Amino acid sequence: MATVMSHAVAAAAGGALFGRAIPGRAIFYGAVCSMVPDLDVLGFGLGIRYGDPLGHRGLTHSLCFAAVWAVLITLALFSKPADRERWPAIGLYLFLATVSHGLLDALTDGGLGVAFFAPFDNTRYFFPWNPITVSPIGAGFFSPRGLAVLASEARWIWLPSLVVAAAGIFIPRGRARTVPARP
Repeated sequence: MATVMSHAVAAAAGGALFGRAIPGRAIFYGAVCSMVPDLDVLGFGLGIRYGDPLGHRGLTHSLCFAAVWAVLITLALFSKPADRERWPAIGLYLFLATVSHGLLDALTDGGLGVAFFAPFDNTRYFFPWNPITVSPIGAGFFSPRGLAVLASEARWIWLPSLVVAAAGIFIPRGRARTVPARP
């Protein structure tokens, strides 16, 4: 898995691409949504094994979970009338923020893969290219292994996220201008 900090960075950067289509606080919730899938590690203490459907990188890393979670969070946290017209954009962003977790994990070089299609199929997947050094569960960040993980994430998550955020902030997104008809 990538570290929870890197998941949040990637999700927040993606939020910049939505501009004013989503309220600013949605980016905070998107960062939180991107970390939620790793709550499945609590299952280890309950006897749930890594490869089980509810195990690590199982159901909570799936597209189905991300969709249901995004709808629930959108309805629960963006219920003001002013937010309702932006529900499609907010929901899409929160879905993508949650899904980004599994996508980043599928780019790592360790673990059992990601069950993208759970609960319908528990097959675990990796992408063919795995440049991100996997973060061992519970590893210290300041150990040699932890520093290698952080260096890998800086290169493959943080720097690309900075580019995405800059694009979202600095590339103008205007509305199409209408030219008045000539008489």
